[in-house]
This record gives sequence, C-alpha cells and structure tokens, in this order.
Amino acid sequence: MSGGPRAGRVAFVLKGYPRLSETFIAQEIAALERRGLEILIVSLRHPTDARRHPVHGEIRASIVYLPEYLFLEPLRVIRAWLRERKKARYREARNLWLRDLARDPTPNRIRRFGQALVLADELPADVRQLHAHFLHTPASVARYAALLAALPWSGSAHAKDIWTTPEWEKREKLASCEWLVTCTAANHAHLAALAPPGRVELVYHGLDLSRFPAEDAGKEARSGGDSGDPVIILSVGRLVEKKGTDVLLEALARLPKDLQWRMVHVGGGPLKGRLERRARSLGISGRVLWRGARTQVELLAEYRAADLFALASRVARDGDRDGLPNVLAEAQSQGLACVATRISGIPELIEDQRTGLLVAPGSPDEFARALEALIRDPARRSALGEAGRQRVHAQFGLEANIGRLARRFGLKAME
Repeated sequence: MSGGPRAGRVAFVLKGYPRLSETFIAQEIAALERRGLEILIVSLRHPTDARRHPVHGEIRASIVYLPEYLFLEPLRVIRAWLRERKKARYREARNLWLRDLARDPTPNRIRRFGQALVLADELPADVRQLHAHFLHTPASVARYAALLAALPWSGSAHAKDIWTTPEWEKREKLASCEWLVTCTAANHAHLAALAPPGRVELVYHGLDLSRFPAEDAGKEARSGGDSGDPVIILSVGRLVEKKGTDVLLEALARLPKDLQWRMVHVGGGPLKGRLERRARSLGISGRVLWRGARTQVELLAEYRAADLFALASRVARDGDRDGLPNVLAEAQSQGLACVATRISGIPELIEDQRTGLLVAPGSPDEFARALEALIRDPARRSALGEAGRQRVHAQFGLEANIGRLARRFGLKAME
C-alpha cells in the first residue's frame, strides 16, 4: 500500500494490560508502532502481574483503564450515560445491547455496555478506529462503543474467544466489523464460514526472533541414563484445563523406571494446587518443579536449559482450546524437539516426525511413548529440534507475518 499511515490513532481494546501470558499482543503492538501506527491501549481490567516483559517497556502507547466493575466507579458510568444518551446513535446501540442481553442475560453483558458507554464518552478525538483483541468480551465493548462513536471496528480472534462464543454472536460481530484476523488455519476456516466473503484473514502471530536468538553452544547429549544428570523436560502454559497438564503428569508417571528425567513447568493458573496434589499421588512430585510465571528473559533461560519440550493441549469441557501456542514456536526457536498434540493449529507449525512429534490429545500412553523415544535418543532430538528451528525462522517469524496486519491498518510495506 503506498503512502504513509492513515491519520489518527487506533484504540486497541484488550482484556487486561500488561499481561505476562499475552506476550504476542505486546510484541504485535510494538511491531506496529515501529511501522508508524499510533495506538491507544484500552484495557477492561487492571494488571494483576507484578512484573512485565521487556517489550512492555518499549511500547509508547498511552493506556486507558475502563471501570473493571461498574459499581466501583458509578459516577464515571452515570456521567458517560447522561452524555451518550443524547447522541444520535444511542438508541441503536442500546437496542443492539438489549437484543444481546435477552440472549445472554448475564452481569458480564451489562458490564460490557457500561464499559462501552465510558469508552465512547472518553474516547480522544484523534481515534479513527477501534480494534478488539479477542472476539468475546473485548469485541462486545468495541462493537457497542464503535456504534456510539460512529467509528469502524476490527478485531483479532485467537482461541477461547472463538470456541466459547455462541454462533449467533460470532455471526453478528463478523457482519458488523470492518475486518478480522485470526491466527490459525483451523480458526480461519471456522470463522470464514460464518462471515461475509473476504471479511476474515489468516495472519499468524509470528515470533519476534530478535528476542529469541539461537544459542550457539550445543547441549550435553543426555539420554536419561544418569541419575545425576537427568533429561530436562520443559512445559510452558497456564494451569488450566485446555493445556492438558494433568495428561502430561499421567504420561510422565508411565515412563519406564530406568529413565532419569525432570520436568520443569512455567506458568501459573487456577489448577496449580490440584495438579501439585496429582503429581504427589502419582509419585513423581520429586521430579516436577513448578516455576510459576516468568518474564520473557527468564523463560529464554529455561528453554536453553531444557532438552525437550512437551505440551499436551486438548479441548476443554466448555469447548475452550488452544489456537497455535506461541510457546511451541519459542521452544523450536531454541532448537528444542517438541512433543505436542494434534489439535487446532498445532499441526500447522509442527510437522509430525519432521519437526517434532504429534500425538492424540488426551492420551497419556501415547504421550509417554513419544517422550520415551526422545529421551532415549538425543541425536533424534537434535535433528527434530534443528528442523523445527529452521521452519520457525522460515515461516513463523514476526516480520514474515506482521506486514499483512500492518496493511490492514493502512500502513505501507516496509522497504
């Protein structure tokens, strides 16, 4: 696209900011800013993480926090309602919300309209577009606010937001947004079937490879035979049902007794206590180290210390599932062989037997066999890891993918 960026800022509507678990959003914002996009960050929640990634310090965008709960800032909400109700599009926005509320009579739906009123009322005059990250609640706020403010809105859809949002709501949001991008071919096929032609585009997040430089020094060829130098298995992800950490623990417990291994898990989440108890009941708690949340710099060190990477993603009971977990690309950037599951967009990144091993979700026996094969064969780990590293660099780097998103925002192609 010729010419410079369109005049005016784009307001990115996020669930929360900053978040350690959503590095991909931060790296996207930083990359778009480097290309000239002026951004305002609008967050539905205040941050809960005590620390930040280095990329958060590079982002220049100012931040607006909407009322997380309406009763906490009643005057702000009432003031916005009194002003917005005088606007020409208020009745249309209110009626849209009431139709949604009739189908989804929840406090969450009420909260989103209140947040949208505040956003529309306080939106700076130089904002030209709203962009929602996630198709569920952020897109609801963006849609209502865009209607009130007479602005276009766009979106990025990822994982849980797609698979736990009812079809009627996906159809209506896809009909009303200007465009939407999503991060896996599986997501794209699903959403494109619900949307007007050309409305949805596949854009992989891409990994900022400058933050994950490959390490030159080779790893020791551990093969699981030395109790003093066990094979290190790394897993990274929130401790929630869809990550399948319980399946991974079951698989580890099935490994032959002669194998020497240790599992390091990075990430926090609501199931931490339950999973720690499960590890104890399986008799493997002494071999499992729970690291909790880590910054990107700390996580890079964990990748470099590990011998292989494991992620047992599955579909949760409420339909939630991964899209294409960025941690797999991060692990492969460091030459780690990966064992993962055939689900969602994972096979788009990992080619079974060529750049990693894929097994059926929810199968600890199959997962254990794949882990055992790689623990016993460091040469194969090395070959799969190198093939994965090359594939990530060739097809899943940030710069190879961000250009498509930049063009959607009216930014010219990089020279």
